[in-house]
Amino acid sequence: MRQRILSAVRRMLATLYPLAVLAAIWELLSRSGWVSPRLMPPLEKIFSALFADIANGELLFHTGVSFTRALSGFGLAVAAGIVLGVLMARVRWFEWMFEPIFSFGYPVPKIALYPIFILLLGFGSSSKIALIALECTFPIAVNTYFGIRAVAPRFIWSAQNMGAGPARIFFKVLLPAALPSIMSGLRVALPLSMVIVVITEMIGESAGLGYYISYASASFMYASSYAGVIAIALVGFVMDRTLVLIRDRLLFWEPSGGAQASKLSY
Repeated sequence: MRQRILSAVRRMLATLYPLAVLAAIWELLSRSGWVSPRLMPPLEKIFSALFADIANGELLFHTGVSFTRALSGFGLAVAAGIVLGVLMARVRWFEWMFEPIFSFGYPVPKIALYPIFILLLGFGSSSKIALIALECTFPIAVNTYFGIRAVAPRFIWSAQNMGAGPARIFFKVLLPAALPSIMSGLRVALPLSMVIVVITEMIGESAGLGYYISYASASFMYASSYAGVIAIALVGFVMDRTLVLIRDRLLFWEPSGGAQASKLSY
């Protein structure tokens, strides 16, 4: 028990140490006179603006809007990405049709297509959710594709020899074996959803953290602008930690995840 507590404390300190160093550097630059304190306000003013806008509900409202859009687009991407990845890995003609699209389209920044989404869906949430889904689908589909393809044929042959049908082979052999790769794709895609939603909210929008930051910057309220950045970081951190907890529950057999692995490590 004591060893677990010490291990948890060490992990917490390892997480907080870089943040403490960054905060100290920020405060030093802010008060040194090398940078204008108006452009880089001290942490006291930033957190004062953060708590003030949380108290009046403004920051909570914009955070809720961005979070809902990001999670909606990510959810659509999870469904589409996994289905596309499985089909490319298991259906030969489907792979011939779609694999080149992913190869050519993967390096293209999808934000360049945002004007097209605006023309089709308008400036509201629909265009933003659609662009988030498109951006996040790529890493999920690619990781699912390679995860399924990497399953050793002997596992499939063994299941077939024991009388397993195609559906049972998929859910009992292919999917569990590919799950680590799929979860890696989800963890890559999740922060992209917040990145895209903030960028799109800075363009012709009146709600969301992107709008909140751009409006505060245009109004020279830099403390509030940085408060919005902190809100994005906190939302992204919570989303990532939640996904890691889900991953550890699902991949309990892996050395880095799950309660069983924690027991074995001690």
